[in-house]
Amino acid sequence: MTQGSPEIERLIELMARLPGLGPRSARRAVLQLIRKRGALLVPLAEAMQAVAATAQECVNCGNIGTDSLCGICGNAARATGELCIVEDVADLWAMERAHVFKGRYHVLGGTLSALDSVGPEELRIPRLVERIREESISEVILALNATIDGLTTAHYIAEQIEPLGIRVTSLAQGVPIGGELDYLDEGTITAALRARRAL
Repeated sequence: MTQGSPEIERLIELMARLPGLGPRSARRAVLQLIRKRGALLVPLAEAMQAVAATAQECVNCGNIGTDSLCGICGNAARATGELCIVEDVADLWAMERAHVFKGRYHVLGGTLSALDSVGPEELRIPRLVERIREESISEVILALNATIDGLTTAHYIAEQIEPLGIRVTSLAQGVPIGGELDYLDEGTITAALRARRAL
């Protein structure tokens, strides 16, 4: 507990809920924000307010942006026929940081999990099948995390789209078993994407 006002305490409490921040880190961050109010706190508050008012999910792929169609789906140059399937928006952003994939994405919103009662309908798998039928897709790249649930989901998706005659590949070397895309560096993602293989 600090000696701040209830408003400051509330800000520390909310900051502490963010991934990677505990109560101590949140306290230090809030103190730094307050000390540099004009340079950090006010612009941060304005940016957060703007994002809170405009952030939305892309109706096509599930990415997060400020329009109903994200910049990737709206970019005609990205219609390469390659569709990269990722588990989460953080994974999409990790792939984009590597600057090697020039196609489009599809965010599932999770993985299949019998323990958590997550089936295909809870994910964006039916929409994925629709997109493959509607768009000129020549290859589906399964860039799912190398976990048991990720591998199970990849095999399920491969089975669902096999009748459509689309080439299905997955990320290869560079992604360790149990690894998550959001924690990998750009070089590892680049190597894995370039060495993808048929599933």
